[in-house]
Amino acid sequence: MAEMKNAKELTEHQEALSEVLADQWWVVLLRGVVAILFGLICFFFTPAAILAAVLFFSAYMLVDGVLAIISGVKAARNGKRWGLLILEGIVDIAAGVIAFMWPGMAAVVFVLIIGIWAVISGALLVYAAFSLKLDHGRWWLALAGISSVIFGILLFIAPVLGAVVLTWWIGAYAVAFGILLLILGFKLKGKKDENAGKVPPAADATTKA
Repeated sequence: MAEMKNAKELTEHQEALSEVLADQWWVVLLRGVVAILFGLICFFFTPAAILAAVLFFSAYMLVDGVLAIISGVKAARNGKRWGLLILEGIVDIAAGVIAFMWPGMAAVVFVLIIGIWAVISGALLVYAAFSLKLDHGRWWLALAGISSVIFGILLFIAPVLGAVVLTWWIGAYAVAFGILLLILGFKLKGKKDENAGKVPPAADATTKA
């Protein structure tokens, strides 16, 4: 009984969610269009896309820093530890100002951080691979780790080119994501039109009466 009840509730939830998405098909479609436009900007206006990303990061860090300082002041008034919050706020604001004043340098630093992450995560994957049995895909995991390390090294060697390539990858993802949303949006619109064309029997009987 419990399993049947859970299955019924799941079906009802799926139907309700499907109806909501079908009613809002245009929102899904709009998201797809925006994603595709963003992706095309990344491809054809790469410097502008990089600058926009850096400025967005700068604005975020400034707002986050101010909020951290406000939290630190409130903590000080309540007799709680406030030093780390104030320090975090100052560091965030400083990072935001530096990113705003020197966006090119900020973009390079961002790429180098990704490079560090790629090298460390790749090295950990290679290390983990030797803990895996041969017939469980040891060398595939090792190759994945090695490719990550090579990717990180290439970002260190050419960080500016790395920023451009990363922007293109983001653009490719945005275009692919947007196309899928467009397909989903048109599919939902078709379902909505199909449901709208169906007249419930009770309603049909009332209309004839």
